[in-house]
Amino acid sequence: MRPKGKVNSWTVRAGLALCASLAAAGLTGVAAGTSGAATAESTLHVAYLSFAVQNSYDAPMLAAAQTAAKANKVVLQVFDADNSTTTQYSQFQDAITAHRFQGIIVQPIFGTGLLGLVRQAIADHIAVANLDQELGPNLSTDQPQVKGLGVNVVFVPTEIGTKLGELVDHACAKLNPCSVGYLYDIKASALDVAIRGAFDNAIAPDKNVKIVANGQSYFTPSDGLSAVQDMLEADPNINLIVGSDQGIEGAQEAVAGAGKTGKVILVGYGASAAALRGIRSGAWYGDVAQLPATEGRIAVEDLASFIRTGVASGGVDPVSELPDGGVITEANVGLFHAEWPG
Repeated sequence: MRPKGKVNSWTVRAGLALCASLAAAGLTGVAAGTSGAATAESTLHVAYLSFAVQNSYDAPMLAAAQTAAKANKVVLQVFDADNSTTTQYSQFQDAITAHRFQGIIVQPIFGTGLLGLVRQAIADHIAVANLDQELGPNLSTDQPQVKGLGVNVVFVPTEIGTKLGELVDHACAKLNPCSVGYLYDIKASALDVAIRGAFDNAIAPDKNVKIVANGQSYFTPSDGLSAVQDMLEADPNINLIVGSDQGIEGAQEAVAGAGKTGKVILVGYGASAAALRGIRSGAWYGDVAQLPATEGRIAVEDLASFIRTGVASGGVDPVSELPDGGVITEANVGLFHAEWPG
């Protein structure tokens, strides 16, 4: 169940901001509700700050958000940071100073770096929704980390790391030794540091599991391919590769090119279409789920509700409701549906 906040001044101020923005845009036919609050009939204007629109993980998230926006009388203006922290910071500033948005949805690249702007937006009575990535220093919670944040729809990095480690432990049961090549996405990122820390803690009790090589995929199969080629060349005894789905797609190609198909176990996270195909065919051992489209839909629905009612939705992690905690293997792969291609 989602925790609910209390009705506050958001409804009044959102209604005033709505009237001002509609008048400036020359829009008519939208009435303010009682006490100046935005109503179910009001059109809301929301800035959507994307991590990277063209990313294969982010694109379905945005598509679902746009579908939800139409159903909830929300007009989204999309800002594409294209993986740049400085661009996203500037776009957030622009969204605040434009004075035409009742809400801002942000998928943060560097969450702690945006905290000041989030607080500024909230102080200016702009409703804020956090999407997908953690917005704050704690990467082990789905709860809001900023006072006044209306919506927080995220996956929890440390939970992914723990589940990934447990899945690798299970896959390594018949290997002695289990020599692991670990694929970061962006090694220095807070996301990767949190996932790897939890992963290391999960595998620590099993002394048979050894990380013998590290690489980076930068969320792309091509970089995953190059990284795993280098790993296998440096250490031909590697018998398991683990990383995000995009990296493991590249790893699968590298393993095949080295003539090691069936000799190197592949474990990913993301629940992409590529991962589910791989698990069904036996090419991949398992995966840990993510739900980008579901996140995008919920963020828009909950933000629209927050603007109209003043009731916050609190922390939401859609993965927590999946079968087996979102850990996918050959035994349960039929219970899962991919929300992005990989």
